[in-house]
Amino acid sequence: MAPEALALLAAFSYALFTIYGWFGLQYSTPLAATIVSLLARTILLWAAVMLTGGIPVFARLALIVFVLLGILQSVTSLLTFVGLHRIGTSRSQPLRNTYPLWSALIAIVVMHEKASAMIIAGTLLIVAGVVLISWKPDVPPPGYRWWHIVYSLAAGVLAGVAFPLRRYGLTINDEPLFFAAVVAVVSLAGALPYVRLSRDRRGSKWHPRGVLHFTLSGFFEGLGALLSLMALSSGRVVIISPIVATTPLWNLIIAIVFLRGREEINARTIAGTVSVVLGTAAIALGR
Repeated sequence: MAPEALALLAAFSYALFTIYGWFGLQYSTPLAATIVSLLARTILLWAAVMLTGGIPVFARLALIVFVLLGILQSVTSLLTFVGLHRIGTSRSQPLRNTYPLWSALIAIVVMHEKASAMIIAGTLLIVAGVVLISWKPDVPPPGYRWWHIVYSLAAGVLAGVAFPLRRYGLTINDEPLFFAAVVAVVSLAGALPYVRLSRDRRGSKWHPRGVLHFTLSGFFEGLGALLSLMALSSGRVVIISPIVATTPLWNLIIAIVFLRGREEINARTIAGTVSVVLGTAAIALGR
C-alpha cells in the first residue's frame, strides 16, 4: 500500500481514538482513560509482535532512538494536557496541531528531504484548515496569561520533532511493528508518575462502558501509531506528517455522520475542510 494511503488510514485511526476516548469520558474519568488506553495499546502491539515472529534483530542505536521517542511522547502528552488546562481548548489545539510545519522544517533542513512548492503549499493549507476546524471560541480559563501558549506550542514542536526521528530510526532498522511496541511500553512507563501524581479529585472511576470505550480508544491509537510508522518507513516526512495531521477533519466527519448535533457546521469549519482537502491534494500531486 502506498505510504500516503497508510498516512490517511493513520489519521482516521487517530480520529477513532479521539471519538472512543470522548465516549468513554461520558462514563469515567481522564485518569482511567490514560491508564486503560495506554495499557490496551501496549498489550495490542506487543501481542502483534509475538504473533508475527517475536522480537526481531535490531541495532542498539535504533532502539535508543525509539526509547527516546517514547519519552518524548510522554513529555508531549503532559505539555498538551497542561496547555489545555492553562489556555483552553480553542487556543491549545490549533497551536498543538502546527506540528507538520516543524516536521517539514526539520526534514528539509536537517534530513535534506526534497519538498516542491506544491508540498509546501499543501502543508500550509492543511495546517490552516486544521486550525480552522479545531478552533472554537471560549472564555479564557481563570489565571490565563498570554505566555501560557508556550506549553501548547512546545507540544506542537516536540510532536514535529518526533516524525523526523521516527524516519531516522526506521532507516536504521525497518521494523515498524516492533518499534511501535517499544514506544508504547516506554510511553506507558512514562505516564505512570503522572497518573500517580494526578490531581483528578474524582480518581479513576472504573465504569464498564468507560473501560470498553477506552480499550477501543487504545486499540485505534496503537493502530494509528503503527500505520504512521509503516508510512514513514517508505515515505518522506514532508509528505507523511501533514497527511497524518488531517485527523481533526476525520473527527469532524465522524461527528457529523454518527454524532449529529455534537459538532456545529459553520463557515469556519467549511473553510477548514476545504483547506485540508486542497492541501492533501496538493501534496499528492507534488510528491
